[in-house]
Amino acid sequence: MNWSVENIHVWHLQRLHPLDEQAASKPYELSYLANPDPNFCRFLYATVGAPWRWYEKLAWSLEEWRHHVSQKDTHFWVAFHQGNPIGYFEIRRENHSSAEICLFGLMPDWIGKGLGKPFLQDAIRLGFELVTDRVWLHTCSMDHPNALTNYQSQGFEIFKEETFDARVPTAPLEPFVGAFSETLTD
Repeated sequence: MNWSVENIHVWHLQRLHPLDEQAASKPYELSYLANPDPNFCRFLYATVGAPWRWYEKLAWSLEEWRHHVSQKDTHFWVAFHQGNPIGYFEIRRENHSSAEICLFGLMPDWIGKGLGKPFLQDAIRLGFELVTDRVWLHTCSMDHPNALTNYQSQGFEIFKEETFDARVPTAPLEPFVGAFSETLTD
């Protein structure tokens, strides 16, 4: 894997109230992982995050993943379509009033199919089931080009921005050889 130093811009966004609208019909089933398997969670992280170069947790040991998924304030939901995982999100409850959507994304083959909005609405709804006042997240210049727009269209407002240099992989991470022979632009 090749690495380079890149200038990264991060937007921290928050939403201070639950969604007004009810959840619409979706082509997937959302499942809460009551006892998350660390291997499955690593698979989700690696596959969903590969196009956006999520690398920070890839070097974790199985024991580090076990510790992560066993945290009582960390919750995992997975969207399934006909038995196949198509995306997941992770929400960490910080206290009784605030929760962070730590990770959020769709499997590469499900990007560009109109699922980003309803999937985000599910994360917002479930975040506010955990807390009373605030659900927040962050995105960066390495994420999907529509990520910031999607978050803002669902009522998230920027409360902090930062820019820094970081050593990151130069290309999308492939969960297996040849995984991204086609470019993800949707």
